[in-house]
Order: sequence, then structure tokens, then C-alpha cells
Amino acid sequence: MRISIHDTTREERIEILRRSLDCGGGGCENCSSCSLGGGDPWNMYQDYIDGKKEIAEINAEYCASYLHGR
Repeated sequence: MRISIHDTTREERIEILRRSLDCGGGGCENCSSCSLGGGDPWNMYQDYIDGKKEIAEINAEYCASYLHGR
């Protein structure tokens, strides 16, 4: 499955996140976004939905913020 912003539409990116971040429906993969201060994962990945940043970029920024003391 392709997830790059260049290979997907906005609607496809929303569906990718819906399937991946189904925290409310028992599909939570314990990403710790909520408990570590990342807040709502939908807000965290808004730039991906909007086609501004790839998922990997967002994840790297999120991890770096904790490595360098947020």
C-alpha cells in the first residue's frame, strides 16, 4: 500500500489514518500519543492529511521532541 502524499489523495490519507489510528474502536496500537502529550492523533497528523508532511516526518519530529526534552 502506498502512503506517500504524492501517491495519495486527501481522502485516501484520511482513510489510511482512520485504519491506522482507530483508537476508539479497539484498534489502538498503543502509540502513546495521547498519554505522552501528543494529544489527539488526528491533530498530530493533520499536516499529513493536508499533504504538507509525510507520516515519517511527523513521527521523527514527535520522537525528536522527547529526545531533546520537550
